[in-house]
This record gives sequence, structure tokens and C-alpha cells, in this order.
Amino acid sequence: MKKILITGAKGIIGTILIKGLTNYEITPIDLPETDIRDYKKLLEIFLGHDAIIHLAWKNENWSSNKIDLDNSLMFENIYRTAIEAKVPRVIMASSIHVDNYLNWKESELITVNKKTMPDSSYGVHKLFMEQLGKYYSTKGLEVICLRFGAVCPLDVAPWNDYEKVGLTHDDCIELIKKCIETKNIPNNFLIIYAVSN
Repeated sequence: MKKILITGAKGIIGTILIKGLTNYEITPIDLPETDIRDYKKLLEIFLGHDAIIHLAWKNENWSSNKIDLDNSLMFENIYRTAIEAKVPRVIMASSIHVDNYLNWKESELITVNKKTMPDSSYGVHKLFMEQLGKYYSTKGLEVICLRFGAVCPLDVAPWNDYEKVGLTHDDCIELIKKCIETKNIPNNFLIIYAVSN
């Protein structure tokens, strides 16, 4: 049985994954109980895991118009610690906000091949997290960045844009399972839009 560590385990996505990833041994950690800024502590916790799912993010979202540098320290620690602890794969929670999808008027879908235009400082910060992951992928770490769409706590859409950007609970769980189980990550780095339909 694969051993998976989830940061931000008490958040919406973390809660969904803990319920849905039944065939794995899950180590849940969350802020503030576990300080992900503490590299040495993180190293102890990471040892023996097959993958890390990094969901933890604090004091910052697409509408806040600010960047919390603690988030940078956390995601850099995830990459560095995974390499030192010999965890082969990390799955990072990025965001659809790396693109300004609200003003998208073209007929084709937004894809990972399109040049990004973040809609907020939060989107810029998530884009930086992806680029840092790309750098660490050259050091041998397998990095998957998931540009999460909207995930609702009760799997019911409370807003109109959900049809465009929503991610259902079942799709979220299945995507994470595929990210854990896939044998090869091309060039050790992959970006996926985590949006249903």
C-alpha cells in the first residue's frame, strides 16, 4: 500500500481526498499544528512516503491582492524536503487563476500550452510555485502541478461559473489517484487543469 502525505488536510480538498483515497496509507498534516516552514521537522515527517500532495496555503487567495511569503517558504520546503527524503513525486495545488479565465472570449479552451496571464497576485504566486517545481524537476523530483478549479464543500455549485471551472468530488479523487499511480511523468514535470466537464 502506497504511503501518501497530504498537507492542508483539513481544507476542502484535503477532506475530500482523505475520504476518497481509501486504498492508501494517508499521513494528514495541517497548519498550524505542523509548521511547513520548519524544514527539519518536515524532513522527519516526509521519510518513507511515496508521494506528497501539497494543498496548504495561508492568508492569500485570488481576491486578497497580496502575497504571503510564508507560502513561498512552504512550497520551496516541499520541493527541497521531498528530494532529501527521497520522496519520488509531489503533487502541488496550483490554480486556474494563473489565467484570466473570466475575460476569456476566444472559442477554444484554455490549455497548458497557452501563454498564461494571471488574474491576480495569487495567480502570479501560484505560477511561481509551478516554475520552481519545473526547476526542481531537473533535480530528479517528479512534479505535477494541478490547476484546481472551484471545489465546493458539499459538491453542489453555489455560483454560476461552476459549470466552466468546477471540479466535482469524484473527479478530484480520480485525478489524484491517476497522479499517484501513473508510472512516468514526461520530463519529470506536468501541469494539468483540474476542471470537470
